[in-house]
Amino acid sequence: MDKEKTVAKNTKIEINVGLNDKNVPLQIDWKSDDNPNADDSPQIAKAMLLSMFDKKNKETLKIDLWTYDMQIMEMDRFFYQTFRGLADTYYKATQNRELAVEMQKFVQYFGEKTEVIPKDS
Repeated sequence: MDKEKTVAKNTKIEINVGLNDKNVPLQIDWKSDDNPNADDSPQIAKAMLLSMFDKKNKETLKIDLWTYDMQIMEMDRFFYQTFRGLADTYYKATQNRELAVEMQKFVQYFGEKTEVIPKDS
């Protein structure tokens, strides 16, 4: 049996969402058994994007939540950082340098348009 394909341990990620009476998120917190940057208390978040690829149906399942107090400039930064991470992850997973570079070009464009980063001179 291939050791890399054998489950060696399980870990838990817990996400709690506090909603108002209209089901609008007011608070998001999370914790993980393996988070090296936190003690046992939950970490507070203002937004989250969760995507999972369904093995059987070959479709992406997603949850996108943000709290009532998430500001537009924070959302711009959140998406900029998420796009950067997606481009990096895409390259690591596929080794498709050409498309990863094109994705990074969009990330640069997005960052400049939203003023998350200064315009390239």
